[in-house]
Amino acid sequence: MKLTVDDVRSRFVEHFDGTTGSVYASPGRINLIGEHTDYNGGFVFPGAVTQGVIAEIKPNGTRKVRAYSIDLKDYVEFSLDDEKGPSATHFRFIFGVCREMMKLGVPVEGFNTAFAGDVPLGAGMSSSAALESTYAFALNDLFADNKIDKFTLAKVGQATEHNYIGCNCGIMDQFASVFGKAGSLMRLDCRSLEFKYFPFDPKGYKLVLLNSQVKHDLASSAYNDRRKSCENVVAAMKKHWPNVDSLRDATYDMLDEVRPEVSEEDALRAKYVIGEKYRVLEVCVALEEGDYEEVGKKMYETHYGLSKEYEVSCPELDFLNDVAHSCGVTGSRIMGGGFGGCTINLVSDDLYANFIETAKKAYKEKFGKEPIVIDVVIGDGSRKLC
Repeated sequence: MKLTVDDVRSRFVEHFDGTTGSVYASPGRINLIGEHTDYNGGFVFPGAVTQGVIAEIKPNGTRKVRAYSIDLKDYVEFSLDDEKGPSATHFRFIFGVCREMMKLGVPVEGFNTAFAGDVPLGAGMSSSAALESTYAFALNDLFADNKIDKFTLAKVGQATEHNYIGCNCGIMDQFASVFGKAGSLMRLDCRSLEFKYFPFDPKGYKLVLLNSQVKHDLASSAYNDRRKSCENVVAAMKKHWPNVDSLRDATYDMLDEVRPEVSEEDALRAKYVIGEKYRVLEVCVALEEGDYEEVGKKMYETHYGLSKEYEVSCPELDFLNDVAHSCGVTGSRIMGGGFGGCTINLVSDDLYANFIETAKKAYKEKFGKEPIVIDVVIGDGSRKLC
């Protein structure tokens, strides 16, 4: 069931003083292509979705934040002047955003808040970025005398992940959540932060996610290990080409030249990232030409790279990708950080019903449970609802 303002407001009124505040929302996101390229200075191609986080917020005249998680039925109070903050991760996101906004000079005061979300957890749709973006946007609106620009709000969410959660993520998730636009995907240059909206209305096709129900944790060592592999290869290249600052600057020929200086594992990780850089740009051309078959081909290539080169897949995701291919689905790949979550599938309307039925049946026979089907509608970014 779709989350509504009334769902959040009724809980806010119940848990605080009976009055209402302001309501804000930010979306989760999908990423059509361009995975693990954001922290390598490359390109990504995300879009906001209609699922997201809604929060009601009202200043309370103190230095304390009183926060209630509707989904988890959990409550916490913390001081804005406390440097450690709450221990529960879902509240640390809010604490981190408060602290990062304060670093920027925003005179954040205490507030009461209740929040909920309908972004499926562990599905690679960036529920955490939706939460961060909601509070960054809200605190900017409520407390900032000189309003902070949207890019800075996205960076507040990223800094929260880095400094308070322990996940060294790139900027894509927060960017997509803040800048999302209904009916459009966005090509973001993660180095320059230049971006361009691409109208996305694939006539005759649907975008659908299949949630494997395998939960991943982006704060795990595996994510940071892969980032370190990329940095190792860049360091080796920089000895030969001083202008190489990230794998965005690298080519296959350069990788071949430094292979003796890096581990085979590091080289394999870099090979994937370099290939993905090219695939994103090729998808941009295909979209401009309306060639969704080419888009789908690149999605399959990305899945192969994520599975065999970057090694962030799992048996469940590879199985769903194989089912998609056998059903004639135009494109399919892992979406998100990996180790679980969803596949994103570009499927023609005439094959949709059979694909969903086949995937559910085959997956249940193999793993004892059905994948969760999430139809994707591209929606708007961070905003005030009322």
